[in-house]
Amino acid sequence: MKITGYRAAVGILALASMLGTSGCTDVLVEPKSTVTGANIFADPGAYRAFLAKLYAGLAVSGQQGPSGQGDIEGIDEGFGQYIRGLWQLQELPTEEAVIGWGDAGLPELVTLQWASSNQFVTAMYYRIFYQISLANEFLRETTDAKLTERGVSDALRAEIRQYRAEARWLRALSYWHAIDFFGNVPMVDEEFPIGATPPPQGERSDIFAFLESELLDIRDDLPSVGMADYGRADQGSLAMLLAKLYLNAEVYGAGDRYADAMNEAATVIGGPYTLDDVYQHLFLADNHTSPELVFAVPFDGTRTQTWGGTTFLVAAAIVGDMDPAPYGTNEKWNGLRVTQQFVGLYEGGANGPDQRADIFHTPGQSLTVTAIDNANSGYGYPKYRNVTSTGQNGSNSRHPDTDYPMFRLADAYLIYAEACLRSGGGGCLGTALGYVNQVRQRAYGDDSGDITVGELTLDFILDERGRELGWEGHRRTDLVRYGLFTGGEYLWAFKGGVASGQAVEESRDLYPIPATEMLANPNLVQNPGY
Repeated sequence: MKITGYRAAVGILALASMLGTSGCTDVLVEPKSTVTGANIFADPGAYRAFLAKLYAGLAVSGQQGPSGQGDIEGIDEGFGQYIRGLWQLQELPTEEAVIGWGDAGLPELVTLQWASSNQFVTAMYYRIFYQISLANEFLRETTDAKLTERGVSDALRAEIRQYRAEARWLRALSYWHAIDFFGNVPMVDEEFPIGATPPPQGERSDIFAFLESELLDIRDDLPSVGMADYGRADQGSLAMLLAKLYLNAEVYGAGDRYADAMNEAATVIGGPYTLDDVYQHLFLADNHTSPELVFAVPFDGTRTQTWGGTTFLVAAAIVGDMDPAPYGTNEKWNGLRVTQQFVGLYEGGANGPDQRADIFHTPGQSLTVTAIDNANSGYGYPKYRNVTSTGQNGSNSRHPDTDYPMFRLADAYLIYAEACLRSGGGGCLGTALGYVNQVRQRAYGDDSGDITVGELTLDFILDERGRELGWEGHRRTDLVRYGLFTGGEYLWAFKGGVASGQAVEESRDLYPIPATEMLANPNLVQNPGY
C-alpha cells in the first residue's frame, strides 16, 4: 500500500477549504462557498482539492482546527466531528464503554435513554448528510457536460473518473451509516434538483439496493485491492463496505446476503494485506505503516487537529491515576472506561493469556461499574495511543498522529467466518476456522488459543468480534444483528439506566430522526418509539 497520498493531500487542504460550507445541513441546498464552479475549476488542481475536502470531512470539522469556522453551524465542533460521532453512537450504548461526563445527552447514550432532541444523535445525523451533500455537489460539478464546457483535457478526465468513483464510495459509506443508525432516511443523489421540495423518506431496503448498485458500478474505476494511496478508497475498501452491507442485509430488510458477504470478505483476504505481527501497533501513532489496514481515516497532530477523532479516543481514555505521558499526550480527560461484561469476554479477564487484554488499566480502578460518572469505576482501556511502535511521541502533545482504523483484515476474517456459519457452513467451515485461529494466534502469541470446528459458533464469533474489534466502532451494529442490543437476553452495566442492567425496548435498535429535521421536512415519519 502506498502511504504518500494522504501526506501530499494535506498540502492542498487550504484550497479545499475554500469549498467548505457554513451552516449547510439540508441535502437540497447547494453548499455555500466563497467561490463558484465558474472560477474555482479554472485551476485543474481544484478537482483534487475538492476530493481532498470530501476525505477530510471524516477527520476535521471545519476550516481551521481544532475549532473555529465549523462546517455546520450550531454544533460543537468536537462533539460533531465524524469519527467521534460514529464512535459514540456505536460504542457508548454497549457493554464496551461508559463515559463519565454529564454533557446534556451523553449519559442518555450510555443508558439507552436518548430522545429525538439528543445533541449527539443530532450532530451525527447532520454530519452524515453534510458529507453526502458535499459528495453530491462534487458529482454535479464533474459531469461530462461540465468538463466539456470547461475544456478539461482527456488526461484530467481520466483522473476525474476515479475521483468520481471515490466520491460515490464516500457517499455510500455515509449512507450506510445513515441507514444503520436511522433506518429510513431521505435519499438524495446528485440528480435531485437543488431547491426542490423536501425529499420523500427512502425505505431502508431501497437505499440498501441503491448502495449495492453504486458500489458494484464503480468497482472497476477504483485502484485494485490495496493499491490506493493511503487513506483513499480502492477495491479493497469497496469490498469491505459491501461485506458490511451484506452481513447486515437482513437487518436492513434486504434478505439473506451472507454468501455475498463471504465473497466480498474473500476479496479483501485475497489482497496484499496481512495481519500485523503486534496487535497494539494497529492503534499507535505510526499505524499508517501497518500491513493490515484496509481503510483508515488519517489524523496528523500538526495538520488535522480536532477535539474529536483520535484526540478524543486517546485523551478521554486516560482516567483515574493514569499518567498521560506514556501515551504521548498531555491531555487527561477522565472519561471512558469499560464495563465488567466487556472484560469478561476475555479468557481470564484482564490477567488471562489473551494478550489483547493487556490493554486494560486496572490499578486504582474497580472492575465493576457502579457509577458512570466516577472515573475510577470500571477498568481503563487506553487502546489508542500517540506513541509510535518504536516508543517515540507523536508530533503534537495534544492531537495524535494516530489514524482511525475503520476497516482492517482481521474484521474481514471474522466477517467471512460469521457469514459462513449463517449461510449453513457448507464447504467453508475449515477455511473459516483457519481465519479465526489466525486472529487468535496473534492474540495468544502461539496456537494455545486455537479453537476446534465444534467451538466455532455464532456466539463465539460475537464474543471474538468484541475481543478483537473493541472500541473500533462496530459493537452496536453487531449486537443489533444478533438481536441482543435491546431486550433483556443480554444485560450489561447501566443498560436501561440501572447498574445491573435491564431490558430495553426494541425500538432502541434505531436512533430517532432528530426533532429539528422532523420539523424541517414534513415528508419524514419518525422511527417507532420516539
